Amino acid sequence: MRYIFIIGGVISGLGKGITAASTGLLLKSCGFKVNMVKIDPYLNVDAGTMRPAEHGETFVTEDGGEIDQDLGNYERFLNQNFNKDNNITSGKIYSKIIADERAFKYEGRDVEMIPDVPNEVKRRFYEMEDGYDFVVVEVGGTTGDIENLPFLYAAREMGRERRAMYVMVSYVPELKNVGELKTKPTQHAISELRSTGVIPDILITRSENGLDKPRRETLAKRCFLDDDAIFDDPDCKSVYEVPLLLKKQGYLKKIFKHFKIKSRKSDLNGWKKLFNKRKGKAIKIALVGKYVRHGKGNHKDVYVSVLEALKHAAIANKVNIEVEAIDSNDYKVEDLKKYQGIVAPQGWGSRGVEGIIKAVKYARENKIPYLGLCFGMQMAVVEYARNVLGLEGANSEEVDPKTKYPVIHVMPDQKKYLEAHQYGGTIRLGAWPCKIKKNSLLNKIYGEDLVQERHRHRYEVNNEYREALEKAGMVISGTSPDGKLVEAIELKDHPFFVGTQFHPEYKSRPLSPHPIFVEFVRACIKK
Repeated sequence: MRYIFIIGGVISGLGKGITAASTGLLLKSCGFKVNMVKIDPYLNVDAGTMRPAEHGETFVTEDGGEIDQDLGNYERFLNQNFNKDNNITSGKIYSKIIADERAFKYEGRDVEMIPDVPNEVKRRFYEMEDGYDFVVVEVGGTTGDIENLPFLYAAREMGRERRAMYVMVSYVPELKNVGELKTKPTQHAISELRSTGVIPDILITRSENGLDKPRRETLAKRCFLDDDAIFDDPDCKSVYEVPLLLKKQGYLKKIFKHFKIKSRKSDLNGWKKLFNKRKGKAIKIALVGKYVRHGKGNHKDVYVSVLEALKHAAIANKVNIEVEAIDSNDYKVEDLKKYQGIVAPQGWGSRGVEGIIKAVKYARENKIPYLGLCFGMQMAVVEYARNVLGLEGANSEEVDPKTKYPVIHVMPDQKKYLEAHQYGGTIRLGAWPCKIKKNSLLNKIYGEDLVQERHRHRYEVNNEYREALEKAGMVISGTSPDGKLVEAIELKDHPFFVGTQFHPEYKSRPLSPHPIFVEFVRACIKK
């Protein structure tokens, strides 16, 4: 078994996940079977209870895993599903070790950080091997963090037990005042990595504008690396360019050389088609969300899957697209006039709700294509109840527990979890079947009567109001097979007005865009 470990240096948010996904894609394009693992050093068992504005998007797998957004990158690049076991967290590791200690599985000896934590990590690696040629492991965090040391020790030991390659992804900052790239932070990061016993075989440099020759030579000398072991990954217009960029520089050849594998030809023809020239002026879409801003800047990681799904749909429709994030906590309805479509994504709690409802109302009344995802669908139901049914103050119980008209309420089987303060891993998660109403827009989009989509929610449309909503013109176009749960809504006599309780964005891929997003973008083009 061959392992490739992707490790980061200097700062977080470098793009280790894109590097790992690109590595997996390149190997898969050569006919290898590739598995992917994301290590998250935080003590949380999973990403489900983290604040989106701070941590970024929580991606959901088919089997209900709530995982760091990098799993989404892996699925999009490799066009294959992964599951919750493809994510290893400190929380999972320590929970298992403590449970084993309580069960006397260590037979009374001291249970210690070393070797027991690395051993448990390695055990999980071994479970990932069956049926694969390569396992690509992204080690979260930054070299020098105390949190990821046990994982680096595990990676080091894997080099003794399996064939392994270590790839360091490091930031090379450019000081504008002197007009020069600085390599010292990367030198220190590699020195720190070496102190853990991990010797990098490859260095991938990240910068805004690319690495120049003098700095490349400096890094080769000071970091004890051959020139053919350094690859440059400057900022690209699209993350989907990265695999092609690395391949062009000989990244695959270096991997083959390291593992002493006979060179194979890679097939990336489908991938290259993603960059075919698109037509005309870009359509503009407003993404109205409550987690758009964090501190002084716009947080781009919160809605990654939605943004990528829109890009996939634009590629399928051969158009250029501009998605602008609008903070639902602070904007004027006049701001929406310049957009050809509006998307309201997922969210939790009461903050920014009225801004989302205001956007829904504008889209409905002005015939602007609208796509509501999970919370965005729920707010569409609230808006309709208030302004069409005339139920003043209608709301979600999540937003206003005392509302007179709880058109969105907590799912009955979820009440016990809330009362017991059991929040992590208890909501409706993973792939669930959805029955599509015949002759509905959704039926036309899917071309099927039953689909599987991924969920992540605790609140649902209150069935006590379903009949009134439908009589007033709302179409319940998707339900659970038993008809008890509303999965999707739409409106007639509207260019495109669709809300889904599920998350179609999680299943959209560059080479197989999700049909709901494709149809939404098509409606925006017509608008």
